[in-house]
Amino acid sequence: MDAFVAARRLTVEGRVQGVGFRPFVYRLAARHGLSGWVQNRSGRVEILVQGAPAALESFAHGLLEQAPPLAKPRISRAQPVAVAASADFSIFPSEASAERDVHVPPDYFACDQCLAELGDPAHRRYRYPFINCTQCGPRYTLIQRLPYDRANTTMAGFALCPACRHEYEDPLDRRFHAEPIACPACGPRLTFRDGVHTVAGNAPALDAAVTALRTGYIVAVKGVGGYHLMCDAADTVAVGRLRERKPRPHKPLAVMFPRDDVLLERHLMLDALHRQLLHDPMRAIVLVPRAPDSDLTPAIAPALHEVGVMLAYSPVHHLLLRSLGRPLVATSANLSGEPVLTDAAEVERRLGHVAQGFLHHDRLIVRPADDPVLRVVAGKPRWIRLGRGCAPLELELPFELPFPVLAVGAHMKNTIALAWGRRAVVSPHIGDLESPRSAAVFEQCVRDLQALYGVRAAAVVCDAHPGFLSVRWAQRSGLALRKVWHHHAHASALAGEYPGYAEWLVFTWDGVGLGEDGTLWGGDALLGAPGRWRRVARMRPFRLAGGDRAAREPWRSAAALCWEAHVEWNGLPVNAALAREAWRKHINSPQTDAVGRLFDAAAALIGVNSYSTFEGQAPMYLEAAASGVTRPLRVTLPLSERDGLVECDWAPLIPAMLDTQRTVPERAALWHESVAQALLAQACAVRSRLRFEVVGLAGGVFQNRLLTERVTELLQEERFQVLLPERLPSNDAAISYGQIVEAGLRT
Repeated sequence: MDAFVAARRLTVEGRVQGVGFRPFVYRLAARHGLSGWVQNRSGRVEILVQGAPAALESFAHGLLEQAPPLAKPRISRAQPVAVAASADFSIFPSEASAERDVHVPPDYFACDQCLAELGDPAHRRYRYPFINCTQCGPRYTLIQRLPYDRANTTMAGFALCPACRHEYEDPLDRRFHAEPIACPACGPRLTFRDGVHTVAGNAPALDAAVTALRTGYIVAVKGVGGYHLMCDAADTVAVGRLRERKPRPHKPLAVMFPRDDVLLERHLMLDALHRQLLHDPMRAIVLVPRAPDSDLTPAIAPALHEVGVMLAYSPVHHLLLRSLGRPLVATSANLSGEPVLTDAAEVERRLGHVAQGFLHHDRLIVRPADDPVLRVVAGKPRWIRLGRGCAPLELELPFELPFPVLAVGAHMKNTIALAWGRRAVVSPHIGDLESPRSAAVFEQCVRDLQALYGVRAAAVVCDAHPGFLSVRWAQRSGLALRKVWHHHAHASALAGEYPGYAEWLVFTWDGVGLGEDGTLWGGDALLGAPGRWRRVARMRPFRLAGGDRAAREPWRSAAALCWEAHVEWNGLPVNAALAREAWRKHINSPQTDAVGRLFDAAAALIGVNSYSTFEGQAPMYLEAAASGVTRPLRVTLPLSERDGLVECDWAPLIPAMLDTQRTVPERAALWHESVAQALLAQACAVRSRLRFEVVGLAGGVFQNRLLTERVTELLQEERFQVLLPERLPSNDAAISYGQIVEAGLRT
């Protein structure tokens, strides 16, 4: 053997499954004249290479610097080994090992190379709705078990034709071991149904769907993680019909655009960051200001100035939008709050009264994955919902767990998290746990995450509220149980993203969550760090008229504030007398300090929303009403100390909200400015007597861009360091991760 030949064995971890990493290693080794082998082993890649020492060094650098765009590799181990007789480099079949370091890939958008072939009449996959390669296509939604090989996916039932088999087995082909690989001869197919006719075959079914959409019909279209309800985004009648039938009278509808910059610029007011986010591989829904001369129907997002926009990401979407040449409404095919539907028979049964056509395909979706949602706040993208393309989301814990833990999250906007060692994995959005389907998908997700990652939880963490479905499940699970207060989880989720700080002041502002004293919190500031939070500030508490009903009837919060402050309000509905009597007798009127309910009240008092048909409607309308007011007035909210807490009194805002000498936008802007200044005053008051390093903003209220950007500006002017969530939403979707961090550090 040549004296200048050396051998090295490398272990590569990170995102190296389902991203074309093995063929990349094969080509890299061939480029450097090296022999050896590469093999998948339960989430890791093992590589043995031998050749000239300089070539080995270049190869090792290339593994990280030249990796496929979707890969995130790291070399965890490198050791010299004995040189063996070998002239070639081989790709060995995947092997399951005792140790598992699994990284489940999310679903990816259709890449540029596949889209070029999709539009090339000379290519054998011309207009094929399921085209993909190692750099694109479904992953999480079709993997039944790991390792990620075709036999372990829902593509196992589609036998490869000779042409696809050749591509699949050729290490130099970009479809080498692209597990969802298919073509018109051997892959999944489309079917269109309209209740009377069934049109089978890819081209005929697509044509039928395009015709239905052009006619003004609503069509349920099966995509990657579930179905969308689609219709012409400029057709007010079609959108109105969709709203009436779903029913979804006011909640904004997402719009899907073809990849056409001219069309985007015509309808939207895009900045550089919006463009970047829209074209990101995750293909998230991005909230973008609508252009004044856009012909998108206002019915898409009534009373709002932003539109939720995404680019087509699956081949089916591209084909539909290319044929139509216009944007389409693409809202999740579900009943309100439930996970997106994935099964053909179920979507026809449950949404047959909504859609007039159904574009199905026969590739099974193992688990639903809704579209992720982003909003630019304080100059950075902030998650509103995790989903297809970005989840399962993998995070590193700021400590090491002694045993695997499952966290079952909140009741609304539920996600779950599985953690072991220093790793945590947060599921895609599940939804509100208020229906049998939501409960079923929740339990499926609990099973799936543990099965996919080969990790069985030894303990479960849940919210402290006894009425939540997730809490009841945790109590029945038989696992060791730990409960975490809702707002401690909010604060710990944020602190878990930034583990370098020892002492925080975190404002946990949201709707309501059960607090340590048995009241409903949501307007509090917590001092400390995960495992040792204590409340140091709050908004003035009030009794919430009607309890849970107040979330959907903002007039109840407004009435409660007026009754509490002894202010007359002539905007009360006819049934308010009964509500007032119950409130006076402390019947179904729990105490809260929640800022989310204060925003509800303001929206009702100024007349923009008294009854909500979706969560967050009143604060969203209030924010939209305030936009465009450049120099808002403010009311100073007094601070006092009560029960050892810095308490801020909202009462001076009530007369200001009822002052009809000011316009609705002026009053809405005054509300935002006054509340932002109040937060600053609380932070300064706490700083005057207690030490902390950084101010955090956590909770659903901080999805409000106007408030959050003003708060951030004010705090920074007073030399506070301010941190907001970046990898997780500020809303209840972060609760599961926060439960892991809080329980782990408390232990």
